[in-house]
Amino acid sequence: MDVDRFTATSETALRALEVVAAYVLVGLFAIGVFDLGLSILQLAQTGELTETSAVVALIDDVLLLFIVVEIYQTVVAYAREESVVRIVIVAGVIAVARKIIVFQPTEYGIPEAAYVAAGYAVLLAVLVGALYVVRTTPREAGW
Repeated sequence: MDVDRFTATSETALRALEVVAAYVLVGLFAIGVFDLGLSILQLAQTGELTETSAVVALIDDVLLLFIVVEIYQTVVAYAREESVVRIVIVAGVIAVARKIIVFQPTEYGIPEAAYVAAGYAVLLAVLVGALYVVRTTPREAGW
């Protein structure tokens, strides 16, 4: 039994699926941009574009699109066998920032809201610290 031949076949199939996943993400991004455009148009027509909740919802949608872009970059980097650490950390920073921006303390009780907000703050600080370390570490470290 030639294990290398079977392994090579599975690696080829995996690479093909990674490319398919990348194209799916491109499609999702295009749909998201189209949906964002429709949302802006609808808000402009109804006059709700200046309302705070509508603007926060639009920012939430834009940040979600940025997360899709970061996931796409992760898939592409992984398929190219490049490091994905920086990309994953940036996606995490965007995701946490998104949660902070749309955070509604009224959804929680008073103590719970404080705990959730503190958790987001700690998570954001850790991710920013990790991003700083990754960006200041020489490339030879494999990141």
